[in-house]
Amino acid sequence: MTVARPLDDLLSQSDIQGKKVFVRADLNVPVTPQGTIRDATRLDRLLPTLKELSDAGARVGILSHFGRPNGEKNPAMSLKPIAQALSSILNKDVSFCADCIGHPAMTGMDNLPAGGLTVLENTRFHPGEEANDEAFIKSLSAPADAFSAAHRAHASTEGMARILPSYAGRSLQKELEALETVLGNPTRPVMAVVGGAKISTKLDLLFNLISKVDTLVIGGGMANTFMAAQGIAIGRSLCEESMFDKVRDILRVAQDSKCEILLPDDVVLAENFAATDSPVSCQATQVPDDMMILDAGPLAVSKIKAAIEKSKTLVWNGPLGAFELSPFDEGTKIAAQFAAQQTVSGKLVSVAGGGDTVAALNHSDAADGFTYISTAGGAFLEWLEGKTLPAIDTLQHNTLVKRLG
Repeated sequence: MTVARPLDDLLSQSDIQGKKVFVRADLNVPVTPQGTIRDATRLDRLLPTLKELSDAGARVGILSHFGRPNGEKNPAMSLKPIAQALSSILNKDVSFCADCIGHPAMTGMDNLPAGGLTVLENTRFHPGEEANDEAFIKSLSAPADAFSAAHRAHASTEGMARILPSYAGRSLQKELEALETVLGNPTRPVMAVVGGAKISTKLDLLFNLISKVDTLVIGGGMANTFMAAQGIAIGRSLCEESMFDKVRDILRVAQDSKCEILLPDDVVLAENFAATDSPVSCQATQVPDDMMILDAGPLAVSKIKAAIEKSKTLVWNGPLGAFELSPFDEGTKIAAQFAAQQTVSGKLVSVAGGGDTVAALNHSDAADGFTYISTAGGAFLEWLEGKTLPAIDTLQHNTLVKRLG
């Protein structure tokens, strides 16, 4: 995909030195109650854009949401610790502004030297952010850059891109190019792995994928519902009975679209949702009434590996089982590691993201082998669902002259 208004357009401007540029980033990283960042992947993805702007002499303000403070100031959701983490990762001073609008923001930006960086306080501390309020948009004021939260029509994403000269940052550009590779113009055969607990949260995703891929693997609790909808007893396993009609619709559409759906031939069981040293495996059609399915079995994983081996393109969203509990992470680990091996050997283009996917692939020691791992969360899922992302749509259609205000 050709990204309208890439970062190069901004960097090529002769007057960028000393100009104030806002980078709309996604700093919504997982943090422990003690303030320690558990996974800095999103911060790492942001570094190329920040470094290039800083090296070009721009004065860079970083805007982001964090958590769900519901339009009120909440110290527990402050971005100040994230500013400190960015400073450490960049090995460069990153200051912090106590607000994203008003005097703190204006003073913080004005005081930056050429090449300086500052993180402004959580945009969601103001109700105007999620409301995409025009007055709040004007208060935020400067040009926006990257839109990792592009699926939300919020003030700091869609709103700013609508009224100001805006450019796609490196992370957004790579994100769109990766998604275009797997769904826009892929090399076939194309395969998708979709796991997770509930079908109800991924209906649009499933219906969109079955029209685009050749093979669709269903894993996690979703597979239980697919099996139960076809009359297979699944014991005490997680299941959404209200989704049975939707499952049958998906199976019919998949058949019409010539999309093969793979469900587990065998499963790994336990009596309770807890780690265990003594898991039980059985055929998917022979689950005892007092047991629950917590992972795909070895035969199912072998079948998934065979499908990956035949494929040229793979999109992965969600784990195959309860990967957070040992040994129910084995199915995800084995399949993901095989996908990574195929990718590294040049036989597969693999893109993954959304929900628990990044954590599952990191846990499987497979993430580094994938072609691209999306950190965009909900935006990645909505793209897979075939939806238009407000900020990206606005960025593509922004007709303002390519200059800094």
